[in-house]
Amino acid sequence: MPGRIGVSEQTASVWRTATLTEIRRETPRASTFRFAVPGWPGHVPGQHLMVRLTAGDGYTAQRHYSIASAPDDSGHIELTLDHVSDGEVSGWFHTVARPGDRIEMRGPLSGFFAWPGDRPALLLGAGSGVVPLMSMVRHHRARGLALPLRLLVSARGPEDLIYGREYGAETTAVFTRSAPAGVPVGRMAAAHVAPLLAEQPPGGWEAYVCGSTSFAEHASRLLVAAGQPVERIRIERFG
Repeated sequence: MPGRIGVSEQTASVWRTATLTEIRRETPRASTFRFAVPGWPGHVPGQHLMVRLTAGDGYTAQRHYSIASAPDDSGHIELTLDHVSDGEVSGWFHTVARPGDRIEMRGPLSGFFAWPGDRPALLLGAGSGVVPLMSMVRHHRARGLALPLRLLVSARGPEDLIYGREYGAETTAVFTRSAPAGVPVGRMAAAHVAPLLAEQPPGGWEAYVCGSTSFAEHASRLLVAAGQPVERIRIERFG
């Protein structure tokens, strides 16, 4: 049974100076921030890192963020951040940060939610919970992996769907408040999950669930009800 990916504590403890090189708007509330990170040791899709901002008076603020980019990205890292109301760090990124700015980051961190591309992956995400899952999708594409990968992603509406232009045949989008003509509106349901569990690939799925606490609990229940073994569900939640 695949387990936790090993993380080097020595490597993960090193703070590196990262230079912001690009900002891309994804949705009205979310943007992707691309950084050049000299000496970045590489990561496994699904891992996250810690960001540290330091003000002129020495005050520091730190936050954990999932990595959005695939591992093979030539010394660059991408983070996709929601603009959280009253968010100290996300607010700085969305209102102050400009290309050329420098911040500190360390990682990669956590090996439990990581997917190295060695087993079929069933991914369920909502809102910004899709960020670490997109790293997995990009890795799958970049390496041309033959292993099955499927993504179910939930958003309020098409305008809120992060990475909406990148999804392909591996992805099914679920819209909870508004949807294109002919597409039903509603929560992720058994009708979305059960068909994927009914015809499993050899060895079965390794399931990855990421989103708010309420979404993670709901999606996990759907998986278990459809027959997914509890020990093969990996969950990352926030809020």
